[in-house]
Amino acid sequence: MEEALSGGDVAAVQLRLKDTPDAEILIAAARLKPLIEAAGAILILNDRPDLAKAAGADGVHLGQEDAPYAAARRLLGPQAVIGVTCHDSRHLAMQAAEAGADYVAFGAFFPTATKSPKSTATPELLLWWAEIFEVPCVAIGGINPDNAAPLVQAGADFLAVSAGVWAHPNGARAAVAAFSALFAQYGRAFTP
Repeated sequence: MEEALSGGDVAAVQLRLKDTPDAEILIAAARLKPLIEAAGAILILNDRPDLAKAAGADGVHLGQEDAPYAAARRLLGPQAVIGVTCHDSRHLAMQAAEAGADYVAFGAFFPTATKSPKSTATPELLLWWAEIFEVPCVAIGGINPDNAAPLVQAGADFLAVSAGVWAHPNGARAAVAAFSALFAQYGRAFTP
């Protein structure tokens, strides 16, 4: 984790442990949180507002089958960062933004082994969102330094990357540096 965090600016780290006992997730969060905070980033838990609260995380990322946004906001309070997966749906994104989500996430943009995507999104969706809405958008799914340019150019405010960092042939630090350079090329900061 420290290697990735030292590669450039990282806005958030999402802890995504599927099919893992709650106690193990809380242990992992407790170990990661100081490293993430020291790097100036925030800790986001995946799916579970209750675990995000118990872990003292900065927020939660909600899928469409997870707790409703309103329930997560009530539980976590006004300062928590809450993002919502919207697949390739403009309607879901508008609903999430209207409800108060701090960001909306679109994807998958590319094939991914992290999970089975429910939809395929295109850069045109990011362009549409960026032209109309102020709520930040995140591009998700199979993103790596070699394929991310069209997403950044289209207006992705953030990139959710997993294998794009952890499986990078030159290591996590090099991957984060490459993403940072890509955002700088388009006059923006990299904030995964």
